[in-house]
Amino acid sequence: MENVKIVKGGPYVVTGDFKLNMLSGEVKDVTGKTYLCRCGYSSNKPFCDGAHVKSDFDK
Repeated sequence: MENVKIVKGGPYVVTGDFKLNMLSGEVKDVTGKTYLCRCGYSSNKPFCDGAHVKSDFDK
């Protein structure tokens, strides 16, 4: 079972095993804890790289 948590001012934290369909068409099998960007500033989208810390993102 997957669990999704929204971190205030930070990423989505998805825990569990799932398939991530990338815009390129690639499908990634993901396991464990995954951090997905919400702020739009990550240089490694869709994954969070911590860029929200230096931005004014607070949602």
